Amino acid sequence: METSSDSISQLLNRWSDGDKEAFDQLMPKVYSELRRMARRHMGQQPSGHTLQTTALIHEAYLRLVRQDEKRWESRVHFFGVAAQAMRHILVDYARSRNTRKRGGEERIVSLEEAAIVSESRAAELISLDDALAELARLSPRQSSVVELRYFGGLSVTETAEVLKVSADTVTRDWNHAKAWLRRELNKAEA
Repeated sequence: METSSDSISQLLNRWSDGDKEAFDQLMPKVYSELRRMARRHMGQQPSGHTLQTTALIHEAYLRLVRQDEKRWESRVHFFGVAAQAMRHILVDYARSRNTRKRGGEERIVSLEEAAIVSESRAAELISLDDALAELARLSPRQSSVVELRYFGGLSVTETAEVLKVSADTVTRDWNHAKAWLRRELNKAEA
């Protein structure tokens, strides 16, 4: 009997091979998971964030479709890449808001919109992204573990599957990366 995971992996493989019909069949199967991931990302944003969950899903979808190399190793790999795309969208959004805040792109905003924009939250997200970029330079695998676990919501086992390492290695990398990031973010706040 074919499981949903097998079906998704098969559709991803067919899509990677250029089968547009496979893509049309794939999207309804992965949309609810993409929505769950987007809700998780948006749940970490300040309430009233001006970017909506649906917009985040659609932007991530466009980035996935536009990728030159669409060779998906598995369903878990696909969702890991989707999580990474969502992270980059939110960081780009935060950077854009910081640019506007500093007068780079002035615009008139309503009182309601001004009340819900959290500049400190945008700065935190940018600091986290900068720290992750440095971690990626120092330890690419630990950076990947953070992206897959934190941003992708993958389990230790799923992360191990994507990275082709043991679950113990993922746990060790996860613990080291969290400690390193905590230290770096505390330095940034000081």
